[in-house]
Amino acid sequence: MALTIIALMKQVPVPSEMRMGEDGLMDRTKAKSMINKDCQFALEAGLQLKKENPEAKLIVCSMGPPAFEQSLKKALAMGYDEAYLLSDRKLAGSDTYATGLALATLIKHLGYGKGANEDFIIVAGRQTSDGDTAHVPSQVAENLVVPQATFIESTHLKDNKIEAKRIIEGGYQILEVPIPCVLSFTPTGIPPRRPSLAGTIKAREKEINILNIADIGLSEEKVGLSGSPTIVAKVVDIKSERAPAKIVSGHNEKEVVDEFIKKFKEGKNVLEKEEKKKKEQKIDESLKVVDFRNGARGILTWAEVANGKIARSSLELLTPAKSLAKELGEDTKVITVLIGKDVKPLAKELISYGSDEVIVVEDDRLKEYQILPFAEIFYQIIKEKNPEIALFAATTAGRELAPRIGVKTDSGVTADCTELKIGKHIYRDKKTKEKFVYAPLLESIRPTFGESKLATILGFTCPQISTARAGTFPVPQKVEKREGKISEFKPKLSDELFVTKIVKTVRGEGGLQSLFEADIIVSGGRGTSSDRMELVKELDKILKEKGIKSEWAASRVMVDEGVAEYARQIGQTGKTVRPKVYIAVGISGAIQHLAGMKESETIIAINHNPKEPIFRNSDFGIVGEYEDILPELIDRVKKGEFTFGLKA
Repeated sequence: MALTIIALMKQVPVPSEMRMGEDGLMDRTKAKSMINKDCQFALEAGLQLKKENPEAKLIVCSMGPPAFEQSLKKALAMGYDEAYLLSDRKLAGSDTYATGLALATLIKHLGYGKGANEDFIIVAGRQTSDGDTAHVPSQVAENLVVPQATFIESTHLKDNKIEAKRIIEGGYQILEVPIPCVLSFTPTGIPPRRPSLAGTIKAREKEINILNIADIGLSEEKVGLSGSPTIVAKVVDIKSERAPAKIVSGHNEKEVVDEFIKKFKEGKNVLEKEEKKKKEQKIDESLKVVDFRNGARGILTWAEVANGKIARSSLELLTPAKSLAKELGEDTKVITVLIGKDVKPLAKELISYGSDEVIVVEDDRLKEYQILPFAEIFYQIIKEKNPEIALFAATTAGRELAPRIGVKTDSGVTADCTELKIGKHIYRDKKTKEKFVYAPLLESIRPTFGESKLATILGFTCPQISTARAGTFPVPQKVEKREGKISEFKPKLSDELFVTKIVKTVRGEGGLQSLFEADIIVSGGRGTSSDRMELVKELDKILKEKGIKSEWAASRVMVDEGVAEYARQIGQTGKTVRPKVYIAVGISGAIQHLAGMKESETIIAINHNPKEPIFRNSDFGIVGEYEDILPELIDRVKKGEFTFGLKA
């Protein structure tokens, strides 16, 4: 049977036109839209796979309103053979769990899946710009019970297997993934082609097959708000708490740098804050309180291991976990799962940082993280321990693992959280009109709508699963003599869980921990592309030579162009850092980048365009050319005249 390549594609609002409806959901009715950037790269990846297998059929699928037809037409013009749109008003309000189920059901309806046609590859974008969760590829894969590989940069089809390069923190992996499978792509691979004139004319003659949920045999209770285990409870605006920047400019770089140093030594402007009383939610004490947990207790976390060490992001997780346990009371325990080969000695370290119990799972086959066995291990532990909350770091592994576990446990997942707390929710039964209070439950708070708003997400099934943005929470204080329980768990793991092979892992130190520990970060954006960030790296190098804890980083565009590795990316889809000094060089100040550095103690912007938004989010600004300003700053650091207020 010929191979079929199925591309999952989403049409998203242009970021500048994102709007929120009164119900807290995305209002897409008036916004201009486009094919999601990551999905464009997935479409191209599908076409590249067809080049290696000319007999393959290309299908593109999407879910959304009829307006999505325009993007499906473009996919057909690029070279896809068939297009399917799942469109139904009953799908409105679907969270990622319900979306993954709906798309998987559509694919099964088309005749693909276990026990049907298994000769298929699903390609998808890593994530969408209007959600940034990266959940759906994992959820589709679990619903179809097939292997997956996410954060993929490039692929080759060889002997009915996919050889894929997967981006990980600090490096990459080469994976061998069997067919059928789901692959999600980063926007760093082969750039998507433009439709040809001949392709565009051909596409006009092709029909878009529009289906509703009844057509594919999907019950309305399984989709929309009723089928979604999570809801958006509240959305508030994010307001800047940084005072206007002190800006210097001129035609002589020496004079400009002199003036900047003078202003820097004088100190930054201070914002006068208006104290506002927090509005507390008033709840009628006569309302019945419903504990939906059904006996679920405890908080589960995952300790990710890299290079034989516990990842910093996993230690950070223990800070909100301990805080949530304290809020819940009732002697709530923090239980950490530690999986790998010869990892038991790390268990005591986790206890010293705050875990009450460490469950150790050791197996020679688990030396490196693999999603299928790790998801199955968590499923078995969750079944036995019945935790009310499960927390994962929003790393490349955590962002794919949590949603796969969510499907296994029928739980919703909230991505990329920056705050986690215990709260309550008033629920009104639509039939009886009676009001109830659900409590206690997890309030997962995450930036959304291009980092312009904070959304509070609630889940009503246990475990309530959330991923936490790396760098958001501090590492807890280590208490060497702290006591806790260390137990071993022996999961039942079939050979089918190990069908994906790790051919090679390349993981350097670059940016893995040092960005979180640096006192000063020199970060480059599109404006530093003229020399591929060489001056950025030179300033970082000279600061290190002066004994300053420095590191260099990059914006997403420089990673997308291959100038910097993903491990050095700062922003919504990269790392969140809080150095004493952050120097943004040639960075425009897109809200996605600001998300990863806005909490730095002092921000310095260097850009030739005084109208760029980065200056509105900085403490000091230098208006000038990158190639002129940085050599002058490097010279001052070399001479020992100026080190940005830091000492060795």
